[in-house]
Amino acid sequence: MADWYEIHPVNPQKRTLAQVAVRLRQGAVIAYPTDSCYALGCQLEDKDATERLRKIRQFDRHHQFTLVCRDLSEIATYARVDNWQFRMLRQHTPGPYTFVLNATKELPRRVAHEKRKTIGIRIPEHVVAQALLETLGEPLISCTLIFPGETDPVAEPGDWRAALDAAVDVVIDGGHCGTEPTTIVDLSGEAPVLVRQGKGDTERLGL
Repeated sequence: MADWYEIHPVNPQKRTLAQVAVRLRQGAVIAYPTDSCYALGCQLEDKDATERLRKIRQFDRHHQFTLVCRDLSEIATYARVDNWQFRMLRQHTPGPYTFVLNATKELPRRVAHEKRKTIGIRIPEHVVAQALLETLGEPLISCTLIFPGETDPVAEPGDWRAALDAAVDVVIDGGHCGTEPTTIVDLSGEAPVLVRQGKGDTERLGL
């Protein structure tokens, strides 16, 4: 049975976020709102929690996880960013985009793409997600909250209470989110490549 925390979507309660941060450090898998849809998350260094994310989503070893960060300053530790990549990140974050970059050796191998050694990077614009990251003081390993066999991500956690109770430890209920996941752009090569069209506007990216 998951612990449910109702949180204000504009003025999130600091005490509630502090409680969630403690749970994350203790190994919890959480569901939380973002500016695209709800997501699953866990602490970066927690191997067991990361494996639980794989099981919930039924991912294989080649799945591209996402590192959700507060700002650009956190990215350089875990991903290699050249000048042209940094300019694109600076212009389009925070927002509903995931950018695939080459991982550094500081990133745990289990969360990088097994063959390509890449990692998805995301800086969300959602107030609750940003406040959680600020409280935690480190990035989250994350992926879209969509249950196997479903076509749309979770937009309203209350509609999925039984499934979430069985799957995760903590649910941050910040109200309704959308059902459109992020736009994914691969920046690991010499030029940007659109991987998935989602909520983020590709015209802004010149793609």
